Amino acid sequence: MTTKTMSVPLLDLSGQYEPIKDDVFNVFKDIFDSKRFILGSHVEDFEKEAAEYCGTNYALGVSSGTDALIIALMALDIKAGDEVITTPFTFFATTGSIHRVGAKPVFVDIDPDTFNIDPAQIEAKITDKTKAIMPVHLFGQMADMDPILEIAKKHTLHIIEDSAQSIGSKYTSKDGTTYQAGSMGDIGCYSFFPSKNLGCCGDGGLVTTNDEALYNKLKSLRNHGEVTRYHHQYVGGNFRIDALQAAILSLKLPLLDAQHDGRRENGAYYNEKLKNVQTPVIANNCWSIYNQYTIRTEKRDELQKYLNEHNIGNAIYYPRPMHEQECFEYLGHSANDFPNAAKAAQEVLSIPIYTELNTEQKDYVIETINRFFN
Repeated sequence: MTTKTMSVPLLDLSGQYEPIKDDVFNVFKDIFDSKRFILGSHVEDFEKEAAEYCGTNYALGVSSGTDALIIALMALDIKAGDEVITTPFTFFATTGSIHRVGAKPVFVDIDPDTFNIDPAQIEAKITDKTKAIMPVHLFGQMADMDPILEIAKKHTLHIIEDSAQSIGSKYTSKDGTTYQAGSMGDIGCYSFFPSKNLGCCGDGGLVTTNDEALYNKLKSLRNHGEVTRYHHQYVGGNFRIDALQAAILSLKLPLLDAQHDGRRENGAYYNEKLKNVQTPVIANNCWSIYNQYTIRTEKRDELQKYLNEHNIGNAIYYPRPMHEQECFEYLGHSANDFPNAAKAAQEVLSIPIYTELNTEQKDYVIETINRFFN
């Protein structure tokens, strides 16, 4: 039993970067010497590696996870007057991207156990203006994609998978096929923000697709809609990933499965030993990468204060659902419109889960949480 006081940060990236520090410096020197800072071979190499890893035909590096969502919506011609169905319990970029292209976010409440969008409530929200469904694979677990795909097919809707937190997570379909996050819909969108399981040294993102025509359009939109030099078929944007970020991601990608395994081992350790809190509920056909390890308790605020007093890093993802955000007041929702999301926002708390946690640190976190309830 751990009795001494220690400090356990919510995330410590040093364990990820120290082993590859020399490689990062070397690749930076290569790029600096080449002066090829934008796109180029490092980006192309990473895109090929990422497509293979994600189980898709194509992958395209972009400037951030937010821009991945925006360019996906643009590629599918989603615009003012259109509606996109999504979850209110997510990071702001999900809903913000829909608003940014002029479309209307339409919210569907979450499953209270997995925190992902509840497919059973989607069809009731479909109108003649609905153009797409944007499920979010939250905290490292994929949404229940089988019924979502069936609904999309029935109503001829696009699917954009917000896989920002879930690269490498898996879903076994009812036909027995296992898919990676971002490979089941029209477009998958990923974030490489430094805190992600696969993070770069700054901002970066990725879009994936199995459709060649869609890939070519995404590639054009990434570079201001250009199809040949100074010939613009579309109005796109500057959504290019930096060569340095792509090169760093290429160094880290072969290590990603080990990161997932470590987080899953730590999650199993917590699941066995934590008491009096709801530990993450993982669906039987899902394989979570634990981008966050999120517990749930009605005493969340008091527990958070207690963890802070004991130097244990933690965070609330997310304390205010999208339908309660001031900038989306125009949608006309009340706090009670999506009760599962509103309740989760009052009860969730994420604790350290990163691969490099040692047993003493995990035991300190567990004993502190269990002691709080005694």
